[in-house]
Amino acid sequence: MEIEFAHIRERSTNGGYIDFAVFNADALNKNDRNRNSLLWDLTARTRRQGLKVDKSALAFEEHGHIKFYGTPDLVDYLVNTRVPHWTHTLTD
Repeated sequence: MEIEFAHIRERSTNGGYIDFAVFNADALNKNDRNRNSLLWDLTARTRRQGLKVDKSALAFEEHGHIKFYGTPDLVDYLVNTRVPHWTHTLTD
């Protein structure tokens, strides 16, 4: 299975940079009990690929709306900006 994700670097509010990953979780089991472990696993796999990830989130459609789950300040940022374009894929 391939999992699409966006790996993005943005300027943070303190003037430095933050690297984050947003995973396309539409095709994955995303019930509330599993979201945390799923996000942890995907983030760890992304780091093992050599990408720096400071924060991460899942993106999925629920009742016709895009929802995010993950680091609270990253989720707030994503809600107020956009769904990122997928830039990478993870494969099983």
